Order: sequence, then structure tokens, then C-alpha cells
Amino acid sequence: MKNLNFKIHHFFSTLLILTAWLIYMSCTHQWSLFIENWFMSITMIFGSFIAGATSEGGGAVAFPVMTLIFNIAPDTARNFSLAIQSIGMSVAAYLIFTQRIPINKTYLLLCSLGGFLGLILGTYLIAPLVSPPYTKMFFVSLWLSFGVILFYLNTNESHQKTESLPPLSITDKNTFILLGFLGGIVVSLIGSGIDILTFAFVTIRYRLSEKITTPTSVCLMAVNSVVGFLLHAFLIGDFGVQEFHYWLVCIPVVIFGAPLGAYFINHKSQIFIANCLYFVLITQFIGALIVIQPTGLLFWFTLGTFVTGLIVFLSLAKWNDKHLKTIYPTFRN
Repeated sequence: MKNLNFKIHHFFSTLLILTAWLIYMSCTHQWSLFIENWFMSITMIFGSFIAGATSEGGGAVAFPVMTLIFNIAPDTARNFSLAIQSIGMSVAAYLIFTQRIPINKTYLLLCSLGGFLGLILGTYLIAPLVSPPYTKMFFVSLWLSFGVILFYLNTNESHQKTESLPPLSITDKNTFILLGFLGGIVVSLIGSGIDILTFAFVTIRYRLSEKITTPTSVCLMAVNSVVGFLLHAFLIGDFGVQEFHYWLVCIPVVIFGAPLGAYFINHKSQIFIANCLYFVLITQFIGALIVIQPTGLLFWFTLGTFVTGLIVFLSLAKWNDKHLKTIYPTFRN
């Protein structure tokens, strides 16, 4: 009965979005947009599935593809990423809640609060000042270093995973809000990032299982995407015609792709989920190297970010081997 109710709810929510899209496209005669922008539909077939299946939003695929391969302006790519994730990841989040896929609500609520504040600050004060190549190389390098440490932890059988967070102190809660705040700033730059940033933190600091952190990060990115999209579309008013056309040709793709990714990953093991994440992190790093070809100062910046990330994440992991014994009585190092 539970699965039947879920299928009914999901069917009608998808049908509602699809019907509204079909009516708009038919009334405005916009079908020719698929001829001009077919490459975006293809991009989001992969992007939406990854958004639902991993801790990275569809913007993690869309932003580098749009800016590095198709030479689309970073602001346009960011706005599109927020808009399309507000549809695809919201549908995936709806699936997660209605099917009762396990998430951590404390992690979700605290980081959402910080993310909202960081997104606003970053949009108005930071995004106009940052160079896109440095932004992209910083985050692909940082996430690659996280992937290396996560691989180390997952291949070391002595590192135990947990299914829930311990009781959080005021300091812990403030840390989650601060983390969300930093993630919101990242979202203001490239349209995604709060999901993988918080995922990295709770996975290493608390050893929270990827089975919990992945769907939680999907819901977190959905919330931030909706806020970011509304901010740019209705308050700032810089959501242009180009990204709107990209959005139209991708809506019918993501309403199926993101929920499919979330449903697919829910039936896979923790190791499988981790392997998918490794693949995405390595692929996006290699892709950035090929397209950007960092040299000079940018090269040393990229290398420094990767090495620094290794040190920070490994230090955090080692420190928690001792710290977690005090908050998890059964934890072993």
C-alpha cells in the first residue's frame, strides 16, 4: 500500500508539472527551442540523474559543461543551474519524503538556515568579484581531495559508519549553520555546492553513512535552488531569456531524471553510492583540467587547494577517531 500511494503521488505531481509545461510550450509555440538548444537537454539527462543519485546537484554537471565546453557566460550558467535544480531536485526531494527514504532532519534544517543567509550575501556582495576559472578549479580540487580521503576511510575496515547524528551541542549546531552559510556562498557563485560541502563535513566528522547523507544533501540543494531561483528571477531580475530557453528544454528531462536517480540509489549499497561519487568527482576534475588547462598561478592555486584539502580532511578524520569514542559508545577506530 505504501509503494502504491507513493506511485500515485509521484505520478500526479509529475503529470501536473508536465501538463503545465506542455500547455505553455503549445500556447507560445516554443518547440523550435529544442532544435537550437538540444545540447542542454542531453547535458541534463546526465545532470539530473546525478543530482538525484549523488550528493552533487545537477548544476555540478551543468555549470562546467556550459561555461567550459559551450562557452556560456558564468552568470547564465549559474542562473540556469538554480532554475533547473528547483524543478528536478525538488521532485527528487518530494520522492525522498513521500517514500520515507531516511534523511537527517537536523542536518537539513540547520544547513538550510545558514544556506539561505549565505546565498543572499554571496549573491549581492561576493559573486560579482570572483573569477570563474579560479572558482571552478578551487571546488573541483577541494572535492577531489575529499574523495581521496573518503576512499581511504571506506577501504579501512576499522572505520565504522553511523546511521544518525549524536545529540548536538550549541557549538555543533552553530557549526552546521556556519557550514550552510559557506555552502550558500558557493551556490551564489556556481549554482551548486552546499550539498557536497555539507556531505563532506558530516561524512568525515560524524562518519554518517552515505545512505543518509546523500538523500539529505539532495533535499538541502533543492531548498537552496528554489530560494536562489526566486531571488534571481523576481528580486534581482537578472534571469534572462537565454537561461529561460535552456530551462524550458530541460524541464521534461529533469522531472524524470532526478527522481529516477534518487530511486535508483536508494536500492544500492553504501559502497556503490561512494563509488558513484568517486567517479563524478574524478570526472569533473579531469574535465576541468582538460578545458581550463591551468597554468602559472592558476596551476599552483589548484595544486595548493588539493594538498590543503587532503591535509584538512585527513586531520579531521584522524581527530574524529578519538572524538567519536566520546559521542558513540560503540565506535571503534
